[in-house]
Amino acid sequence: MKTTFHVQNLKCGGCAKTISNKLSGIKEIKDVIVEKDSSSVSFDHQSADDASLVKETLRKLGYPTIDDENSIVDKAKSFVSCASGKMAR
Repeated sequence: MKTTFHVQNLKCGGCAKTISNKLSGIKEIKDVIVEKDSSSVSFDHQSADDASLVKETLRKLGYPTIDDENSIVDKAKSFVSCASGKMAR
C-alpha cells in the first residue's frame, strides 16, 4: 500500500534528509519520498500497523501529522532533527 502523510515543521532539506533516513531504516517501509514544498511524506508498506509506526516515528522526530497537535516540544525536536540532517550531508 502507498500512504502519504502531511506533516508539520518540515522546512528544509535537512528535515527531509532526517525523515528519509529514519523511515528508510524501518524494515517494513519502502520507497520513502519526502516533499518539503508540500510537507508530505509518502511511503509503501504492508499493513496499517506499519503506517502507524511511521506516524509515531514522525512524531518522535518532531514532525507530527497535520491532524496532530504541534507542541513546542515537537517544534524543538524538529529543529534538532533538521540540524542533524544538515550535518549528515
